[in-house]
Amino acid sequence: MPKRIFLSVGEPSGDQHAARLIRHLRQSYPRIETCGFGGPAMQSAGCSLQRNLTEHAVVGLLEVLPKLRDFFRFADEAEKVFQTGHIDAVVLVDFPGFNWHIAKRAKRYGIPVYYYCPPQLWAWGGWRIRKMRRWVDHVLAVLPVEEEFFSKRGVASTYVGHPFFDAVAETRLDDALMARLSRQTESGRKLVAVLPGSRTHEVQRTWPLMLSSIRQIAKTNRDAKFLVAAYRDRHCIWCQQQLTESDKQLPIEFYVDRTSEIIEAARCAMMVSGSVSLELLARRTPAAVAYRVGRLLYAFARLVVRLDSITLPNLMGARKVFPEMVSVGDPQPAIDFLTESVTAMLDDEFYYQQTIRQLEALCGEFAGGGATAKAANWIGQAVIGDASVNRRRAA
Repeated sequence: MPKRIFLSVGEPSGDQHAARLIRHLRQSYPRIETCGFGGPAMQSAGCSLQRNLTEHAVVGLLEVLPKLRDFFRFADEAEKVFQTGHIDAVVLVDFPGFNWHIAKRAKRYGIPVYYYCPPQLWAWGGWRIRKMRRWVDHVLAVLPVEEEFFSKRGVASTYVGHPFFDAVAETRLDDALMARLSRQTESGRKLVAVLPGSRTHEVQRTWPLMLSSIRQIAKTNRDAKFLVAAYRDRHCIWCQQQLTESDKQLPIEFYVDRTSEIIEAARCAMMVSGSVSLELLARRTPAAVAYRVGRLLYAFARLVVRLDSITLPNLMGARKVFPEMVSVGDPQPAIDFLTESVTAMLDDEFYYQQTIRQLEALCGEFAGGGATAKAANWIGQAVIGDASVNRRRAA
């Protein structure tokens, strides 16, 4: 009889990580089948997708509230699957607000729960460790600090490494596009990657800041060219619609699903805070990070966040290799920040090379790769070898 794993994934980046995990599981453990909630990448990898949860990715209380009824309905759908008795394990990927409910319901039926790419409780939300201890059997940590944090608080944890570095290593770049961008660089163009985010609200909040910064930089640096990497077609269309008639003279090109190529070709970037910062690290591309939030979310974050950075590479090293800023209220300071930071990366060669050396050092320490294979092997062994034991213990 095949073993069945139910995955619950709510973020676009998590969809990619889970898809690679599924492919590794299918290759090494053909007796394992996967189903659950996720996104199109998981479905393409062979997961029997029961709901595209990535379409409902939200951040912050104000965005969650209108969808609460939907999320409870989705959790009820998962519980009906658990009631069948045909699920041998549940694997959660990030998305803690919703995935706590999935974990809780799985435990009602004695199903072991494993958390891959766990929520960053070490940075914020430490009070939720009780939920982790109660409803999660094992954490597959993607950062050393995570394993240490969970282990010290009584949660079984194994460090496997961050799957984003696997994604970079496995991505096949578009040769034709890379050749075209290389010709632009050789002709004297300084390419700037512009990454407005993967969530609709991120794009709508941050692209206006980025566009204002692009206008300022273009006035003083005529060699700069801006490559906007949109995650979805609708994001790309919306960004283009914000251009005024005079903006159409700006040196901007828009792309969809070409983030890796643009990061690889660019001299530097301006970006929204997110896990894509790890790809910028892996490709040694300096970046300025901005994240715009509402006043209520900012006030709440100041109460619970225990770290002084919003960017993962900055949390890995001893210093902030990526300049960053959280924007609240008046957008002008963030526009000025992006303008000044990107201008320094374009024009100050000493600063630029110093940043490259810092990125190289961080890569040598953290970007080894192999995280997905390690996670798949751990889960495969747990499900194939220990599923019945885990279930008896949980019951």
